[in-house]
Amino acid sequence: WLGVALVEEGVELRRAGLAAPILVLGAAFPEEAAQAVGSDLRVAVCGRETPLALDRAAAARGRTAAVHVKVDTGMGRLGVSPAEAAAYVEWLGGLPHLRVEGLFSHFAAADEADLSFSRAQLAAFREVVQALEARGRRPPLCHMANTAAVLALPESHLDLVRTGIGIYGLHPSPETPRAAPLEPAMSLRTRVALLKSVPAGTPLSYGRTFVAQRPSRIATLPVGYGDGYPRLLSNRGRVLVGGQSVPLVGRVCMDLLLADVTDVPGAREGDEAVLFGRQGDARIGADDLARLVGTIHYEITCNVGKRVPREYVGGA
Repeated sequence: WLGVALVEEGVELRRAGLAAPILVLGAAFPEEAAQAVGSDLRVAVCGRETPLALDRAAAARGRTAAVHVKVDTGMGRLGVSPAEAAAYVEWLGGLPHLRVEGLFSHFAAADEADLSFSRAQLAAFREVVQALEARGRRPPLCHMANTAAVLALPESHLDLVRTGIGIYGLHPSPETPRAAPLEPAMSLRTRVALLKSVPAGTPLSYGRTFVAQRPSRIATLPVGYGDGYPRLLSNRGRVLVGGQSVPLVGRVCMDLLLADVTDVPGAREGDEAVLFGRQGDARIGADDLARLVGTIHYEITCNVGKRVPREYVGGA
């Protein structure tokens, strides 16, 4: 299966020729129902208007739309309350062109060392499942585990698991048990567009926040915050060039940034530069960048923009 946040993402995957089951996990609006049904997308539901729209769209096409009911066991975002879930599933069962295929919830703190809240969430979800079983309404697929729960709470695996950050080969947090041999699968790379020598005292980039303290060789890299590389890494980040870690100098611009390669005597224009990933024995992780800017590695990987070309290595 594939999970997406938005109907438009599911439609894009269908247009690309992917035939796997696709579940829209985020908020789907009634006006997107026709697209969702037309692209054979499963849709998460927890309100009234979207299921009604899906039922109408499916009836118009002579189809049955599959939905997954979200239960809010403690995340506080989308979802019906556990107390309302059984009645809600009953109501959905009265819509002739809908099929309740799944029931799911989401952990709020499964990446923490203390799993007591997560176990309470799982217990609340199991109570809903049992109530539906008693009514003969248990959906075929019940799911709750994110990557952290896949690693830390095997009792939560149920019928499906939803691996997110784990697909990138990254652990959700330092507290998550290393129960699987994950290796980072994503890197962000560019090439040196220009090398220039500057004398001591030369200011570099916007605002002149960096002034060379020595005669320096400066590499210009064609990547910036317009590509999702954080501007907060200005004068703080590092990149790999020639198998060495070198500092970024000056402010990160929308489309360009500068690195000091004075101590990489073999550096040439066209050389690979790694913003996160491996180069030889050297490594800069997405988690390293996240720590520098006070965020999480999810945001670093997620923010790499669409204009950055993707190259998929390995596999079929």
